[in-house]
Amino acid sequence: MAKNSGYTGPLEQVGACQWRIPKTYRQDMRVDGLIFADESLIAQIKKDQGPEQVVNVATLPGIQKASLAMPDIHWGYGFAIGGVAATDPEEGGVISPGGVGYDINCGVRLLRTNLSWEEVKPRIRQLVDELFREIPTGVGQRGRFLFDKPKLSRLMEQGSAYVVEQGWGTVRDLGFTEAEGRLDGADPDRVSDRAFTRGYDQCGTLGSGNHFLEVQVVDRIHDQEGADVMGLREGQVTVLIHSGSRGLGYQVCDDYLGVFKGAPMRYGFTLPDPQLACAPVRSPEGQSYLGAMRAAANYAWCNRQLLTHQAREVFARVLGTPWESLGMDLVYDVAHNIAKFEHHEVGGGVSKQVCVHRKGATRAFPPGHPEIPAEYQKIGQPVIIPGSMGTASWVLAGLPGSMEQTFGTTCHGAGRMMSRTAAVKLAGDRRIDKELDAIGIIARARGHKGLAEEQPAAYKDVDQVVEVVDKAGISKKVARLRPVGVIKG
Repeated sequence: MAKNSGYTGPLEQVGACQWRIPKTYRQDMRVDGLIFADESLIAQIKKDQGPEQVVNVATLPGIQKASLAMPDIHWGYGFAIGGVAATDPEEGGVISPGGVGYDINCGVRLLRTNLSWEEVKPRIRQLVDELFREIPTGVGQRGRFLFDKPKLSRLMEQGSAYVVEQGWGTVRDLGFTEAEGRLDGADPDRVSDRAFTRGYDQCGTLGSGNHFLEVQVVDRIHDQEGADVMGLREGQVTVLIHSGSRGLGYQVCDDYLGVFKGAPMRYGFTLPDPQLACAPVRSPEGQSYLGAMRAAANYAWCNRQLLTHQAREVFARVLGTPWESLGMDLVYDVAHNIAKFEHHEVGGGVSKQVCVHRKGATRAFPPGHPEIPAEYQKIGQPVIIPGSMGTASWVLAGLPGSMEQTFGTTCHGAGRMMSRTAAVKLAGDRRIDKELDAIGIIARARGHKGLAEEQPAAYKDVDQVVEVVDKAGISKKVARLRPVGVIKG
C-alpha cells in the first residue's frame, strides 16, 4: 500500500461530521468504516491511505459496529493513527499490535498551577532552560532513575503506584490518572530481555519525535463549569507532558509483530495487509501480547509520573517555592495508544465486554461513568488534546455521545498532514526555534531537525479537529491553552 497515493474509494456523508465507507465497498469488510471529519478535513484525509486502512481494519475477525477514525486520522502502521476498533473475544475477536501502536500508552498529562502568566513571564526563559537541562530528551537519552530487572518487573506490575511509593509523586496523582496508572493483568514474564534492557534507564525521559513538555497559558475558557471543576482559569500557567513507553514499549510491539506474523494462517483467517498481524484474544499468542502490552502501558504511566516529578522539582527550584505551594496538581492523565477491555452497547441495547483498540485516540467517558474520578462525575472525563508547538492545545470533557458512537473515544491531537521528511525539506535552512521565539514561544531541542519535523505547518489545525468532536457530541470544549515554552528531543 502506497501511503501517499490517496484514497479513491466511496465516502458517504451521513452526518454533519460523519463519513461512511459502506461495507459493500469490499467483499472482505465485516462492518462499515466511519470517519469523523468536516468537509475541509475530509479533503485532507483523502490525500493519503488512512481511509483505506479504516477499510482494512473493518475486515478483522470479531469487529463490532464499525471501524472508526477520528478527525486527526493519518496513515500509520497497520491501523491508521486516529483509528478505533472494538472486537468481541466471544466471537473470535482479535488483538492487534498495529491497533495499539509501537509506542504503547503514548499519552499526555496536564498539570495546573496557581501561577499567573504575569508572575512567570520574567522567569520563563530560565524555566525552559532548566527544564531542558534537567529532563532527558532525545533518542537514547539515559535518565537518572535506574531500574534493574527485579525492580522493573515490579514497576511493570504495579504501574504508577510503584514510583509514587518511592516518593516520586502523591496518592492524588494516582486518582487522576486513567486506570489509576495501572492495567491489571500485566505480565513482565511476557516481556523480552531486550525490552527490559531498553527500559532500564529510560523511565523518566521524554524521548524524541512528537514528544514534548510544554509550559502553557490558559487563553480561553469555553465551559465555565468544567473549567471550575478542573481548576482552570484564564491567564493561568499549566504544564503539558507528552510521552510514552520509550524503547521498552517499542521493543514489545516489535517482538509481538514477529510472534503474530503467522497467526492468521494458524487460526484460519486472512488479512488484506500483513501489518494488521493479529491473533484471537483468547489464543495463547493473544494472551501473551496482552500481558506484555499491559506491562509496557504501566511503564509508560511511570514514565510520565517521573517526568512530572522532575518538572515539579524544576519549578520549585527556579521559583523558590515548594511545588505543593505552587499548586502543581495533576488535572488528568490519558492514554493514546492502548487496548482495554470495556463494556459497551453494540446494537439492540446489548451491552458486552469488548477489546477496544485506541491508536492515536483518547478515551472520553461521559458524566457518571464509574471509571472516572469522583471529582469529575458531573462534568465527564477530562480529555487533553495537544496541538503543534506553535499553535494551541485543548482540554475537553467526555460526553454521552462518545458511548453511543465511538466506544467512549475522541481524537488525540492535531494529526500530521506532512511526513517528517517533507517537514524537514520544507524547513530548509530556516531556524524554527527563532521563528517560534518571534511569536513568544521559547523552544529547546537536541537539534534543529527535531524542531523542523514538528513545525506547526506539519500538522492539521487543532482548533478545527476539536471543533469536529465537539459538534459530533463525543467531547466538548472546556479550555484552550497556548504554549509559551517547549522542550523536545
